[in-house]
Amino acid sequence: MIHKITTGSNLYAPKRSAPCKTAICIGSGGHTTEMLKLIENISFQHYNPRYYFISSSDKTSLRKVTDFESDKSFAINKDYFICYIPRSRAVNQSYISSVFTTLISVFYSFPHFLKIRPDMLLCNGPGTCIPLCIISFVLKCCFICNTRIIFIESFCRTKSFSLTGKILIYIADNFLVQWPYLKIKLKRSEYIGQLL
Repeated sequence: MIHKITTGSNLYAPKRSAPCKTAICIGSGGHTTEMLKLIENISFQHYNPRYYFISSSDKTSLRKVTDFESDKSFAINKDYFICYIPRSRAVNQSYISSVFTTLISVFYSFPHFLKIRPDMLLCNGPGTCIPLCIISFVLKCCFICNTRIIFIESFCRTKSFSLTGKILIYIADNFLVQWPYLKIKLKRSEYIGQLL
């Protein structure tokens, strides 16, 4: 599905022949597992370099990503980088205070994202991705870079959208869902079936 969208098989995606510089937002726990499952079958030759954005406190996800890259890349293509960013919202943190921590994450992440200027930003629900999507959208509106935002709603969201999904509905270029009921609720979403 990701390859179909980024190579131009999708109606709204530009056709490309060069490798796709890919930013991947890694959450924690199940979000990390889902994301790695999503990208396990993509060609690392077509999607490189890869930039994994991970919360600076998330050591477990870091280990999963490095293990994943080691298993998949072998000695052919190890063109990937780890980018640490502040967590925009901690577990059980109030929504009001998370506004300020999200802004801190935006300001911290902005120079890194501006330097990378990825062709695609891939995210699947953790709050960590909101600052990156905001930055990407602002840069696109300013004609600085044209990063394609692809959001995949989490597998556990069967009847309702996550808070992150409700925010990114308005700025994601592709909004992918894993359950048909969510496709009915949001016409512009794309149903891709269950990834797990």
